Amino acid sequence: MQTSLRPRTSALLERAEVTRIFSIFDGDGEETRLVGGALRNALTGRHVHEYDFATTALPETVQARATAAGLKSVPTGIEHGTITVIIEGEPFEITTLREDVETDGRHALVSFGRDFALDAHRRDFTINALSMDRKGRLYDYTNGLADLAAGRVRFIGDARQRIVEDYLRILRFFRFSAEFAEGSLDREGFHAAIREKEGLRRLSAERVHVELLKLLSARRSGEIIPEIAEAGLFAPLLPLVPHTGRLARFIAIGLTETQDPILRLAALFTEIRENVVPLRGRLALSNAETTRLDQAMRLMEQLHGEGAPNEAAIKALLLRHRSIALGDAFLLQCAQTSDENAAGWQLAHACLNSMPQPKLPFSGADLLALGVQPGPIIGQTLQRLEQAWIEAGFPDNARDLNILRDRILATVPRKS
Repeated sequence: MQTSLRPRTSALLERAEVTRIFSIFDGDGEETRLVGGALRNALTGRHVHEYDFATTALPETVQARATAAGLKSVPTGIEHGTITVIIEGEPFEITTLREDVETDGRHALVSFGRDFALDAHRRDFTINALSMDRKGRLYDYTNGLADLAAGRVRFIGDARQRIVEDYLRILRFFRFSAEFAEGSLDREGFHAAIREKEGLRRLSAERVHVELLKLLSARRSGEIIPEIAEAGLFAPLLPLVPHTGRLARFIAIGLTETQDPILRLAALFTEIRENVVPLRGRLALSNAETTRLDQAMRLMEQLHGEGAPNEAAIKALLLRHRSIALGDAFLLQCAQTSDENAAGWQLAHACLNSMPQPKLPFSGADLLALGVQPGPIIGQTLQRLEQAWIEAGFPDNARDLNILRDRILATVPRKS
């Protein structure tokens, strides 16, 4: 099926890089089209962040044409026909039309072809199977346009067969449903995902990591994730109990920070600090992600059983902990606590965001200049000064600071 130019997709052809790709790889016996996500996002008014192309040209032909045009090409997935071409520092994937010859639920053996319709029918969902030629003509072989308009996410052909070809499609089904669909999940797709859920155990940690964080970032993740949990689909992925109510409360806070997928992951799965270790192992979290979760949970344990801190207490905490870790802990505590206490934690978070980083008005150099012996006594004295400064209400005038300093130093041995 071929349709006329759509206003939202015509803008894609205005990009100089897209025009250049068509001029290099389309023609001289080969056809190249823009495919997939760029069209889906443009048609639904979403940001287009990547441009993928399908072509009748074999990978070696793509590489040869790129070289002749003075472009760098990288064989990022050459066994599946994908060559990444770099234009002005931006990557563009160009993939030869293909058919799956054999799949094992994770990897596929493919053969290359020249039929765009066959290539479309091997894709996962109807909304991802659209293509567009250099003249702006849209090709829709699977009724993807109708599904986009209706807010439906459907597998192409038999849902169970599509999943068996690649079990990651279970997570992708929920992720795309959470972003593009309206209303109930597609019944056939949902039932197929439940029947094949054990296949999720075969997926690599890296693939699950990427897809789960995208799911958590999706527009309707708060509606879709409880359905995933109720169907038992998290069990093959993680040895942790999902807390969908806590996630719902976290999302409902409605701040920019609560859109962060790592914090949503924490709200869903990390009830205690010990949960971070299995989460890291099964999702291959980065060191930075793991450290962030660990620091937030450590602070939550420290704050457990206490009410939301007042301004002075927040300043004391900020003196000893990173602002990001405190902000994470406050928001997670807001989702963890009862409704009557949640407002206090939100106020604490707002106060934290408006508070400058406090700095102890004493230094090791100051103590050395006043005759304190070098060594461990310097650090110990600074800790005492910090605690005394906090207890005194963070004075900032010279008179009060000198009195506080002299009181502490009166008990510290100094050079004669």
